[in-house]
Amino acid sequence: MSKTDVSGLTQLGQSVDAPTSPEAAVMERVPNGNVGTDYVVRFTAPEFTSLCPMTGQPDFAHIVIDYIPGDWLVESKSLKLFLFAFRNHGAFHEDCSVYIAKRILELLDPKWLRIGAYWYPRGGIPIDVFWQTGEPPKGVWLPEQGVATYRGRG
Repeated sequence: MSKTDVSGLTQLGQSVDAPTSPEAAVMERVPNGNVGTDYVVRFTAPEFTSLCPMTGQPDFAHIVIDYIPGDWLVESKSLKLFLFAFRNHGAFHEDCSVYIAKRILELLDPKWLRIGAYWYPRGGIPIDVFWQTGEPPKGVWLPEQGVATYRGRG
C-alpha cells in the first residue's frame, strides 16, 4: 500500500484562518490511491450553518455528501473549512446545497456525486435539497443517507 501524496497541500497540518466566504475558500485534493476501484466516499456535516439572505438569521442543516472518486479525493480539512465558510454567508437553502456539490464536482471530477441537504424548519417548513450527477455506477454499494425527513416532535 502506498502513502497518499500530500505534497502541494497548503492547509493540512497548518494553522489556517477560516475563509471569509465560500467563494474565497480553497478546497484541495489528493490523488486517489485506488483508481480503477469504484467505492463510495461519504462526508457528513450534521451541524452545517448558513444565514438566511433575507433576515440574517441562522439556518441549520445536516448535509450528507457521497461521491465515487475518479483520480482525486477531496482533502477533508479543506472541505471542513469550505463548509465553515457558509457560517456568515447569506444564501437560500437550495443555493447553498447545490453550490457545495458543484464546487466538489469542479474540484474532483468524480465518477458520481450526490448531496442530501436536510434543512431544519424555519417558519414551520423544513426544506430538503437533493442533487446528483446521474445514475451511480452499477455494482457499487450505496447506503441510504440515514437522515430522516423532519417529523417534528411526533
